[in-house]
Amino acid sequence: MVVIDVDLKKLYVLIQQDKLVKFYQSRSWRSLRLEALERDNKECQTCKRNGKVGEAQNVHHIKTVKEFPMLALSLSNLESICIKCHNNEHDRLNKYIRKKKMFDDERW
Repeated sequence: MVVIDVDLKKLYVLIQQDKLVKFYQSRSWRSLRLEALERDNKECQTCKRNGKVGEAQNVHHIKTVKEFPMLALSLSNLESICIKCHNNEHDRLNKYIRKKKMFDDERW
């Protein structure tokens, strides 16, 4: 029989209620996040796989928290990742890249 800590149950409830900000502010997550960064020597694992060097500031869930809440606090489901790769992973880069204007609005 598996016994789940009361605090862990609360965290799983937060995930199910889509209150991820509170989950990411929890002491359990912050502690595990630091452990993952130390394990990976604060190196971006995505950059490393691509033969580059990048400093990791974020920790990424390999299997998403919403789909796999039981893996949310599993060190083996985490990897250190830089901001650029993390935004790319979640398809956030398009928000920040300026698109070229079709016409040059030069004013005389």
